[in-house]
Amino acid sequence: MISHGKDLKIFSGNSNRALAQAICKELRLPLGDLECGTFSDGECFVSIYESVRGSDVFVVQSTCSPVNDNLMELLVMIDAFKRASAGRITAVIPYFGYARQDRKAKPRDPISAKLVANMLTSAGADRVLTMDLHAAQIQGFFDIPVDNLLGSPLFVDYFKSRFGDDIEHTMVVSPDVGSVARARAFAQKLGMTMAIVDKRRQKANMSEVMSIIGDVKDKRVILLDDMVDTAGSLCGAAKALVEIGGATEVYACASHGVLSGPAIQRIEDSVIKEVLFLDTIPMKDGLKSDKIKYLSSAPMLADAISFIYHEDSVSRLFV
Repeated sequence: MISHGKDLKIFSGNSNRALAQAICKELRLPLGDLECGTFSDGECFVSIYESVRGSDVFVVQSTCSPVNDNLMELLVMIDAFKRASAGRITAVIPYFGYARQDRKAKPRDPISAKLVANMLTSAGADRVLTMDLHAAQIQGFFDIPVDNLLGSPLFVDYFKSRFGDDIEHTMVVSPDVGSVARARAFAQKLGMTMAIVDKRRQKANMSEVMSIIGDVKDKRVILLDDMVDTAGSLCGAAKALVEIGGATEVYACASHGVLSGPAIQRIEDSVIKEVLFLDTIPMKDGLKSDKIKYLSSAPMLADAISFIYHEDSVSRLFV
C-alpha cells in the first residue's frame, strides 16, 4: 500500500545513463526528461522538461571519473528537483566517490566522505541508495536514511552456476586483511572455504612480502574485493596465489571497476583468468579486455527503488 500517493519518476545524469535506462526497463517506466550539460565556461546546468511536483524522484548518478563533474551534476540536479517541489528526492549513487577518504590517516587530513555526505543533504536529498560502500560506517556520516546494497549476491549467483558442482576444489580469497569480513560472508553463501593474502612491507621503499593464510594448493580461487582501481594489489595477490600458494586458476570479482591508470594492461598481463565487475561504473571508451566481464546491477537497484517507493523493507535484498 502506497501511503504517500506520489508518482514514481526516475532521472539520470551523464555518468551512467545506460544503467539508468536499464533500471527503467526493469521497472517498465520511461526515463525522465532532463537535460544536464555545461556552459561554455564549464559550469554545469540542468533543465527538467516535465513536472515533478509532489513526485517520488530517484536520481541515478555514479560519482565516478570525472568525479568532481559528476558530483556537481548530482548536486545541481537535486537542487533543481527540490526547487521544482518534488515530494521526495532519493539520490541513487551506484558508485559513491570519495568513499576511500573516510578517516584521518595522518594529521590535518580531510574526511572528504563526510563532506560529500553533508553536501548531498544540504542540496536537498531526502535519502541515499548506494552499493558496496568502501567503508560501511560512511552510512553514519549522513543524517538521512542510507540503503547500502551488497553486490555479492549477484556474484554468488554467477559463481554458483559456474562452479557450484565443484565446491571442494574452489576457494574464496580475501586480497587483504581489510576485506576478510566481506570475503567470509561471500564464502559462506557459496559453501566454500576461505584464504587470505597477507601483505606487509618490511622496510620503507622495499617491495611487499606476501604470504597466504590458508591452503590454496591445486585449487581454483576467487578473489573478492569491493573495487579495483589501478589493479596493482589485485594482480599482485593473484600472482602470489599462483607462485607462492600453488593455485591452479585465479578468478576475481569486485562491485566497482574504477580501472584508472595502468589497470587494464595489468589485468591483461596478470595470471587472472577472468575479472567480474558490476556496471556501477561504465566501461571507459577505448579500454577493453577479453578478461573483463560485466554483470548488470539494474535488477537489484530496480527492486530497491520499488521497495523504497512502496515503503517496503529493502533488507530482503541482503539475503
